[in-house]
Amino acid sequence: MVCERDGCSSPIRHLSRNLCVYFCRVMPLPMQMFVQQGPVEPMQVDVQPEGNDSQEDLVYAVENPSLDLEAYAVCYTGLAKVNRLLFVAKHCPPYKTEALRMALAYTLSTYNTQMYQLIHRKLAEAVSNISVLPDAVAGVVHNVPPLDTAWIESTNKKAALKLEKLDTDLKNYKSNSIKESIRRGHDDLGDHYLDQGDLSNALKCYSRSRDYCTSAKHVVNMCLNVIKVSIHLQNWSHVLSYVNKAEATPEISEKESKDNLMIITKLKCAAGLAELATKKYKQAAKYFLQASFDNCDFPDLLSSNNVAMYGGLCALASFDRQELQKNVISSSSFKLFLELEPQLRDIIFMFYESKYASCLKLLDELKDNLLLDMYLAPHINTLYSQIRNRALIQYFSPYVSADMRKMAVSFNTTVPDLEDELMQLILDGQINARIDSHNKILYARDVDQRSSTFEKSLAMGHAFQRRTKALILRAAMLRNNIQVKK
Repeated sequence: MVCERDGCSSPIRHLSRNLCVYFCRVMPLPMQMFVQQGPVEPMQVDVQPEGNDSQEDLVYAVENPSLDLEAYAVCYTGLAKVNRLLFVAKHCPPYKTEALRMALAYTLSTYNTQMYQLIHRKLAEAVSNISVLPDAVAGVVHNVPPLDTAWIESTNKKAALKLEKLDTDLKNYKSNSIKESIRRGHDDLGDHYLDQGDLSNALKCYSRSRDYCTSAKHVVNMCLNVIKVSIHLQNWSHVLSYVNKAEATPEISEKESKDNLMIITKLKCAAGLAELATKKYKQAAKYFLQASFDNCDFPDLLSSNNVAMYGGLCALASFDRQELQKNVISSSSFKLFLELEPQLRDIIFMFYESKYASCLKLLDELKDNLLLDMYLAPHINTLYSQIRNRALIQYFSPYVSADMRKMAVSFNTTVPDLEDELMQLILDGQINARIDSHNKILYARDVDQRSSTFEKSLAMGHAFQRRTKALILRAAMLRNNIQVKK
């Protein structure tokens, strides 16, 4: 028995002709495809591809920013400046042409001809999209400089000559076997590749210098170079790995000179940025809070304003009341960072003083500008949600019952929306309460303090017993020279 349809690959054609004809003619095509695929592994359908959330292409537009673009751009140098201006151009239509013009002008001071051509193309497209004139006329009217092919050719030649010279010098250093010169040669090559925008080759050169480091200072310098390139590549695990490697060097951990404080601050900020990108907000806040204001000067990575904003928002979203007071409000070093962002400072003080309506209103005013920050933008909605949830929890914590109408006024929201938020917090176990939906009152659940205390005591007793047995067993093994080898 065979199916009458040519080329039938039905998995049941060997059973009977009639059954196979039904399968091919009557059964819908999607069902056929499902049957032909064979057994599906458990949970196979729900598996999402791995990837970094910060790498996702965010689609939104900021129409009413209050950002001073010139003051913002002057805080950065190198690829950090170009990438931030491109991010602003992508997500802020009012600033698009201005940001692209500034980025284009800056690339003329580098060897990055590919970036220059990319930005020029984007600028021409942006001008043609907002103008009804022909492209050639629109470019002149909107003051778009023509593509400087002469500069591109001369810069490429200069870059090739410099690369050849650096490569030749490195070969000479290797033939002479002078470690210090070889290390410097690799660093110079890495700097040149970075100036060209070739991040993969820059990372290779900086990494190769590791084998020729003869002092702790050289190791730290190599780590800082690798961290800088890894941040541009958004390879956050690499960043954290080399931060730990740099912090482990004795010279950094023991001495407290001005140079060391600057290096430590840079390492803390890089680690904070990596933790922020991986959504570990509490750890990120702790790193940013350890930065030294007087030694925060690395425009190729972050500005002092960024440290204040990243550290302050992460602290608000993840610290409890005591931690916020001790580590942020009473911190003599972080206060200096907050002076650069007075609006954020007011938000933190209002949050601590339980003035939640004013606090959340100021946060909303900041949101547009924060959405133009390339590292903070992917996390803004999550951070704002966590800050609001923490405010709701703190508001209710001293009370046995709370009127949801008054609570809604305090949080600038409606009672139904507030009820939905509280319901979610109760389901997540963040608020131990129940809602009287008819009378619109939130009641705290009665907790039997006596039984909970007994449970904690029993748990502590069991844990102590287990640790004591483990210590006795270890002491007995050491006394009898018993070792377990892998």
